[in-house]
Amino acid sequence: MCGIAGFYSIRSDQDPEPCAKIAQGMASAIAHRGPDGSGIWQDPDLNLTLAHRRLSIIDLSVDGAQPMVSGSGRYVVSYNGEIYNYQALQKDLQEAGCQFKGRSDTETMLAAFEHFGVNAALQKLNGMFAFALWDRKERVLHLVRDRFGKKPLYVGWVGRDLVFASELKALHAHPDFTPEIDQNALALYMRYGYVHAPYSIFKNIWQLLPAGRLTLKFDELEVGQDLAAQMQIYWSLKEAAGQAQPLKKTEAEIIQEFEEMLEQAVQMRMVSDVPLGAFLSGGIDSSSIVALMQKNADRPVKTFSVGFHEDNYNEAHHAKEIAGYLGTDHQEFYVSAQEAQNVIPDLPDMYDEPFADSSQIPTYLISKLARGSVTVALTGDGGDEILGGYERHIHIPVLWNKVGWVPHKVREGLFGSLQHFPESLVGTKVRRALSLMCLESREEIYEALVSAWPARENGDITRQGKLPEIPLTDQRYWPQRSLSFADHMMFGDMLSYRPNDVMVKTDRAGMAVSLEARAPLMDYKLAEYCWRLPQNMKVRDGQGKWLLRQVLKRHIPEKLYERPKMGFSVPIGTWLRGPLQHWAQDLLSEEQIKRQGLLDAPEVTKLWCKFQANETSQLVPKHLWSILMFQAWYGRWVKG
Repeated sequence: MCGIAGFYSIRSDQDPEPCAKIAQGMASAIAHRGPDGSGIWQDPDLNLTLAHRRLSIIDLSVDGAQPMVSGSGRYVVSYNGEIYNYQALQKDLQEAGCQFKGRSDTETMLAAFEHFGVNAALQKLNGMFAFALWDRKERVLHLVRDRFGKKPLYVGWVGRDLVFASELKALHAHPDFTPEIDQNALALYMRYGYVHAPYSIFKNIWQLLPAGRLTLKFDELEVGQDLAAQMQIYWSLKEAAGQAQPLKKTEAEIIQEFEEMLEQAVQMRMVSDVPLGAFLSGGIDSSSIVALMQKNADRPVKTFSVGFHEDNYNEAHHAKEIAGYLGTDHQEFYVSAQEAQNVIPDLPDMYDEPFADSSQIPTYLISKLARGSVTVALTGDGGDEILGGYERHIHIPVLWNKVGWVPHKVREGLFGSLQHFPESLVGTKVRRALSLMCLESREEIYEALVSAWPARENGDITRQGKLPEIPLTDQRYWPQRSLSFADHMMFGDMLSYRPNDVMVKTDRAGMAVSLEARAPLMDYKLAEYCWRLPQNMKVRDGQGKWLLRQVLKRHIPEKLYERPKMGFSVPIGTWLRGPLQHWAQDLLSEEQIKRQGLLDAPEVTKLWCKFQANETSQLVPKHLWSILMFQAWYGRWVKG
């Protein structure tokens, strides 16, 4: 895992030396992504500079250093990520006559570009990556991101320079950078709790979409042009889901085939020249990964879990039992409320774009624990989205199938009146479900489920921004074939929530401590396979991830993992009424918010006062956390 940065100056009078210093400064800003080395490469004929920070994982020698030039000298790459199938790809290339100096996946990837061409090589790469590839022959820069957006890549305009980097903080290091907020992107953030690609929080800066490719011919560039409009997609989730042919196999055959594919995905991600371990929460996903790792390891796998003293948020004892059964080398760390809260002031530095998923805190803590022993950790990320693991995939379609046929106005009247019953009487989940059944369509229900702020309230909090079109709301990104309600939500999660929330959370938390996180359940071949499965292989008998459960029970007794899904969360509401109250009060100062001119200050104050008086719903802490994370970020990266 690494960090990349660079820029191209349209100004022909730029001297190489100051350009190198700028690029070095950009790379230094993301040194945490690559503490093991750094490099700069400059084109002798034009003002293009590539920078790199290295976290050495495969081939620790200088033969793996970057930026790297291909064997013929045609291509130069600054690359972040891992190509998991590089050994098989390297073997094919050697049989075709290619020669290699070292053992790195970077060199293999460059050889693939030379031998197959960029487009064809991209189809062969199985991994997580983001890279800048300079074609010296065609004088074209390719910026590329992996299929599921596991690795980040920003690109945009700073003054008259085209800039790109793994994280926004690298762009701040450019002397011409001015942090001007894109209020439409702010509206996106307030709606979902994260900024959705292809936008960034700043004007004239974009993120590449998952499976995105931006090919730039420098002689055709115009300063300030919309780069998002030029992005292309080299692999389509829409096609994977929409054109998949249903599997005509028995359940036993599917279970066996799925386990073999998952085990292969795990094996590929266990290749490392540095110490490797795994996160173990005790849930279905991470337990499956660790079980298959231990099966394929010649020594106890190092596993890690973080526990909390509050029973409602603690799974560490379950993880310990599973670790004991599998025989892993297990470490656990119980975090006090104060230790968790101590992470909060550092969040704006880790997440240099507003980000409001509070599970960022325990994700950082387990990353920090793991980094004390390993450099690479496998995770259970990705299973929920391909196999129906979230509560919304399981229960909401059942309820909708029962009442969705009732005319909308009738449902509004029936369930709307029931919403007025107090939460203490009907319960938070029931009241929430009733409110969802008042909506007109399943599309509206899903939008409400994934929104940090309901649509009708969004305009009350952002002053000028308007929600731009994103893949989640753009039908061009959706399959033409009809999807079941559960599949509709899983597709939307893969399109939006997973790359823009889950992967951002894991990447930034891991990289903050220079830890590489790998997710076998996010293997793209596994995802394509799961889109061919019948619905009952994913959700059955009120449970999600049915297929993965069948695999797991071959390795671990069911009594060790069969329990309600808990998630990876912290008691934000309790903290905001207790030890974090003064911190929040300062950030939510009505005078300060008015001075910024971005959010509706009286509405924020009203929300905060109702929360402190305990007059609000259970969702309000999530709303407040979105505002607080924006305010904390604003103070660090804009006002500061």
